[in-house]
Amino acid sequence: MITRIASTINKMVNSEITINEIELLIEQPKHAEQGDLALPCFRFARTMKLAPNQIAAQIASGFTCEGVIKVEAVGGYVNFFLDILTIAENVITEIITQGNHYGDSDAGQGRAITIDLSSPNIAKPFSMGHLRSTVIGNAIANMLEKNGYTPIRINHLGDWGTQFGKLITAYKRWGEENKVRQDPIRELHQLYVYFHQQAEIDESLEKEGRQWFKCLEDGDTEAVALWKWFREVSLEAFSRVYNLMGISFDSYHGEAFYNDKMRAVVEMLKNADLLEESEGAKVVRLDDEGLPPCLIMKSDGATLYATRDLAAAFYRQDHYAFAVSLYVVGNEQTLHFKQLIAVLNKLGVPWANDLVHIPFGMILKDGKKMSTRKGKVVLLEEVLEQSIQMAHNAIMEKNPSLHNRKQVAKQVGVGAVLFHDLKVFRQNDIEFSLEDMLRFEGETGPYVQYTHARACSILRKAAWNQEYPTSFTTFGKDERAVVKQLAAFPEEVEKAVKEWDPSKVAKYVIDLSQDFNHYYAHTSILQGVKEEEKAQRLALVHAVSIVIKESLRLLGMEAPEEM
Repeated sequence: MITRIASTINKMVNSEITINEIELLIEQPKHAEQGDLALPCFRFARTMKLAPNQIAAQIASGFTCEGVIKVEAVGGYVNFFLDILTIAENVITEIITQGNHYGDSDAGQGRAITIDLSSPNIAKPFSMGHLRSTVIGNAIANMLEKNGYTPIRINHLGDWGTQFGKLITAYKRWGEENKVRQDPIRELHQLYVYFHQQAEIDESLEKEGRQWFKCLEDGDTEAVALWKWFREVSLEAFSRVYNLMGISFDSYHGEAFYNDKMRAVVEMLKNADLLEESEGAKVVRLDDEGLPPCLIMKSDGATLYATRDLAAAFYRQDHYAFAVSLYVVGNEQTLHFKQLIAVLNKLGVPWANDLVHIPFGMILKDGKKMSTRKGKVVLLEEVLEQSIQMAHNAIMEKNPSLHNRKQVAKQVGVGAVLFHDLKVFRQNDIEFSLEDMLRFEGETGPYVQYTHARACSILRKAAWNQEYPTSFTTFGKDERAVVKQLAAFPEEVEKAVKEWDPSKVAKYVIDLSQDFNHYYAHTSILQGVKEEEKAQRLALVHAVSIVIKESLRLLGMEAPEEM
């Protein structure tokens, strides 16, 4: 509906503002008397050389669009009142006939978009700190696919660097093979933490760690064997977490994969006369861009993140021919990606600006950042398992006869953790709270899942055979809010993709759930209503169940039919 209105306005105002930009301007008024949708006209003033209130009056006087029964100008705004019967007929029919494909778009035309997400460090626990990149990236990938793109999920593992020299040092000094084999990640993590504790007392440990990493880079047999072992056991542990969350990847190429690809990048920078020496190191100066120099090689010849990410960017373009390359990486790496894009621009790479950093805030514990090095970390696998157990306990208390309660507990427990993250705008920090995640009331995953289960329960009780009416003549103000929400779904998904913001879908499905639960509480669906009215209301319930389930799928969550 919003697209249809925006298209009509675009033709009327003859402005430089595109249909997509007009769509983003259209908003929902806070009060029902202000209409169903509203358009602020201030953006048109410069190009039309008229005051906003004059533009609003001009649009309102000549606007005609199917589904809109009334248009009025109020100040610099145009308010639109929708014909609920026409909207219901179009939207509910479309949802029921298209099912989970409702809201699909071919905007991407199959173009590839690489997504760098998750990227935990091997030989370290998969902490809550890695949750955000994983679930935000996965949700964006799901939404891209719905919009006709081909997402390529890349888990750029942190499997190289001086930390592995430190870990090898720690293992050689204090490690025991049997302990590591029994509980690899926990034991390796403890060794890593202990190394840094001892390094504060014995400064020679840092040098020893660097020496072991040099051995690893030089292909030393013992160092390589230990590194491969650490990587293997880490991937096994990570797989358990990914399986719990239902997330998979198209590539696990980590930092080590690009070891033999960096020399070509360095040569390219040399040939372009971009490399300069600075205190023995090799850098690319970015003064013109207002950025500090990008460090390419240390004075000892070792490469850095920038060198690897440059090599990775070239590999991904050559291998996948991406239209856009996304990096779902924390806010603290903003400068790094600005430098990366600036260096590629200096090289004259035509796709340099197709690299997009998608930053996000931190998960905090007691208001502080979690630190693997200091051992202050909350393990994601333990959180997921605890959440599943708490969900199971809640089911045993409220619905002990539920036949598939273990499966539902997993769906609810995992979904609670994912939704708690995704409902927050990605650049904001999140305070970790398992209790808040699992609430069945308020803006939580269990609340949305329970709403879906309620809709499914109504349909089961009605023994609904999915035969839906072709008109919705009995609908009125009671159904209005729910129908409007259903109609908004495609636009909300499109906005979420354009802004790389899954929280838009999460907030949308909360609003839909709240409107539906309000409708359910105040409207009889099965009892004391005529058959025609019941059929129309059941069709609405079915449409709601479809859209909630698809919204949750886009967020990487499951939708139980019973809870």
